[in-house]
Amino acid sequence: MDLSLLYYGIQWLAGFIALVTIWGWIPLDNWWVRGVEFPRIQIMVLGVIAWVGMVMFGSEWQLGQWCLFIVLSITLAFQLRMVLPYTRLWKKEVQKAKELPDAQEKQLKIMVSNVLTPNEETQKLVDLVKQKQPDILITLESDKKWEKALQQVDPDYPYTVKVPLDNLYGMHLYSKLELIDPKVKYLMIDDIPSIHTQLRLRSGQVIWLYCLHPMPPSPTEADKSTTRDAELLMVGKHIKENNQTAILAGDLNDVAWSKTTRRFQRISGLLDPRIGRHFINTFHVNYPFLRWALDHIFHSTCFTVVDIKRLPSIGSDHFPVMTTLQYEPEKTSQQEQNGPNAEAEDIKETNNKIEEGKKEGEKVSKEHVEAQ
Repeated sequence: MDLSLLYYGIQWLAGFIALVTIWGWIPLDNWWVRGVEFPRIQIMVLGVIAWVGMVMFGSEWQLGQWCLFIVLSITLAFQLRMVLPYTRLWKKEVQKAKELPDAQEKQLKIMVSNVLTPNEETQKLVDLVKQKQPDILITLESDKKWEKALQQVDPDYPYTVKVPLDNLYGMHLYSKLELIDPKVKYLMIDDIPSIHTQLRLRSGQVIWLYCLHPMPPSPTEADKSTTRDAELLMVGKHIKENNQTAILAGDLNDVAWSKTTRRFQRISGLLDPRIGRHFINTFHVNYPFLRWALDHIFHSTCFTVVDIKRLPSIGSDHFPVMTTLQYEPEKTSQQEQNGPNAEAEDIKETNNKIEEGKKEGEKVSKEHVEAQ
């Protein structure tokens, strides 16, 4: 192999990694900017390869190579800072649940599954639900076909909220536990729902549950991430202002390390059970190297983690994910110290983003009506 070609290839890769990272710092909501927040794991892996490769050719460096190496090191350190919290190398944000004699009364099993509307393998999800027996099942992209298929589990779930849609934003909530005054809301765009409800745990404690599936920034859907960001921040702000004990779950069409999701955590005070544990990369099923976490769960500081894991494929482009939480209010003060705190800048940016999102949502809603 011609080593000079290898060296030029490594330099090209180093330059690409640096450029992509810096590109993501541009303060715009356009999909072609915000999209680079998604593949941070992949960028990090390629960045490490480039960094090691440049070190191997260190004796041949001139001023340009030194500058490139410094820039690469800075951008790689940034990528590592974004990704490492979702590994065992980081301190856990949520504690492991205690073994309690009445644990079953205090535990809550939540399954989130983006089913993919055209997916015909409906029985796979039905069988998985029967096997895993979650207390809460949230399906996303579910239409009338999926609603009919899931009638098989209806007897086990006396409390339901069903919003079948054929626009890729249908949503169904199945619960073994009492739902109190559930509402379907359209926070930003007229045909993209979210479910807001209170939920009575077996212990009698009443909490809030929010199920979201905002529109992603992409060339085929939203030009900007504005409505997605605003919807998440609006719910986070509502949770904090009303001092709610809450769980938020769904396909957020965003990654945990994005600036919006991190700001949502600071605004809401909710915790991420993946921090200090491991990645839960749910999308895309068919491309192992191109996977990241789009399906999330965040919760108040009174919950600890029993288990969180990705489940087998059901034929969708997303893997389902199952999270088991335990209600332990005595851990609240201790876990509050682990959680992020909002600063004045976060509050200002959140309010601005919500206003921008409302305006953008009106525009998108009008476009959807005209398209019909």
